[in-house]
Amino acid sequence: MAQPALVIDGLSVDFGGFKAVDGFSTVVDDGELRVVLGPNGAGKTTMMDLISGNTRSTDGRVTMYGKDITNHAEHEIARAGLGRKFQIPSVFRDLTVFENFEVAVTKQRGVWGNLRIGLASTEREKLDYIIDLTQTGDVVDKRAGELSHGQMQWLELGMLIAQDCRVILLDEPTAGMTQGETYRTSQIITALKGQHTIIVVEHDMAFVREIAEKITVMHLGKMLAEGRIEVIENDPKVQDAYLGSGGIH
Repeated sequence: MAQPALVIDGLSVDFGGFKAVDGFSTVVDDGELRVVLGPNGAGKTTMMDLISGNTRSTDGRVTMYGKDITNHAEHEIARAGLGRKFQIPSVFRDLTVFENFEVAVTKQRGVWGNLRIGLASTEREKLDYIIDLTQTGDVVDKRAGELSHGQMQWLELGMLIAQDCRVILLDEPTAGMTQGETYRTSQIITALKGQHTIIVVEHDMAFVREIAEKITVMHLGKMLAEGRIEVIENDPKVQDAYLGSGGIH
């Protein structure tokens, strides 16, 4: 049996008596695409902060592919293969799209010097794949700061792929997108399934329906429910706390 990508066991964080995440546990399989739902204040983003090292937990444990990463520094967790995309993209705005991808793919060899040397053939092949996947071929020579909101999101997602992140955390990746951009984002994320382990926190229910396999629902820092979409949307506890009777639509 394949080793899980992430095992989260009894994870908690206490902010002056307020438990933002309270004994949360789940197992995310290798190559799985997991969607995390819940009302505002449910603890979703804080949970991702704890996994990525942005916030220190007060109890519990996180392992990634069998390695304990609990309360490790962010850069150590990133080096172990975890990448995170926030709502606001973090890219080099004065560089072109291609140069941003180039920085990401040459990161292991010392970025700035290697940009002058050029890409190895395997790196060039990887970038060709990423450019095709993210549909950024028509803007590769444009400065990142000139991109549309959606294009900038795809650029940052492509940079995580270029860095060979085994586990990718996406915090509301479609926030502020048009309907067309949202659909394209669903295509990109679905294409990554199996090659990367992906956890998506999202509020757009139409988008969730496009991509979701297994859903975790959080409420008041705890696990409320977990399962396939048809189970979750018919769960009375989830309907009462979050979805209402209309389900995911």
